[in-house]
Amino acid sequence: MRRVLRFLRHNGLTLAFGAGFLLALAGQAVAGHAEFNNRLVAEELHPVGFGGYLLTSDFAVDVTENWQSEYLQFFLYIFGTVWLLQRGSPESKELDKAGPETDREQKVGRYARADSPRLASVGGVRQAWYSRSLGIVMCSLFLISWLAQSITGVAAYNEEHLRGLQAPISWSAYLTAADFWDRTLQNWQSELLAVGSMAIFSVYLRQRGSPESKPVGSAHTSTGVEG
Repeated sequence: MRRVLRFLRHNGLTLAFGAGFLLALAGQAVAGHAEFNNRLVAEELHPVGFGGYLLTSDFAVDVTENWQSEYLQFFLYIFGTVWLLQRGSPESKELDKAGPETDREQKVGRYARADSPRLASVGGVRQAWYSRSLGIVMCSLFLISWLAQSITGVAAYNEEHLRGLQAPISWSAYLTAADFWDRTLQNWQSELLAVGSMAIFSVYLRQRGSPESKPVGSAHTSTGVEG
């Protein structure tokens, strides 16, 4: 029991958000199923069961269009904060540390410590890859989910058009269609707004005890300081 409690305590952030994700996904599936069937009934078509709805392109495109925008947000934020600064924000590095920093500061190569990851000290291509692995993975997940959105999106688009006795379009044509870019850009703009708001709000506002905030008593000009 002590091991379980220690595991829960040490991984509470990931577990809480993971559980929240599954609950939200389940709620989206239930609500989406009801709305999908409402549209079918309005078009005088037979409704589908819940399991059948989970296999539809309509559900898949709604999920993937949100995933790709979230991974884009983190990819841009991870790479952007290497070079871009915001005076007074804990989301920014200190104003004199723009760039990838020195090997000593990053504890790589001969500056690696005994408890450093093995790839931090091996040098060469493996170290260069590992030094950027978080951004690379986030970028890869963004591209994969964006591709999935385009594939499921064209399927959903064509299904809707076929129900209206309209001709389907190809995947390449869908990539230039208003439907694809409407789905994409409405998510991108919200993610960019959220990140930009967090960066500037955290200059002047505080949340006691959060590492995303400066200590309550820190000056507004304090940069790269976490609570």
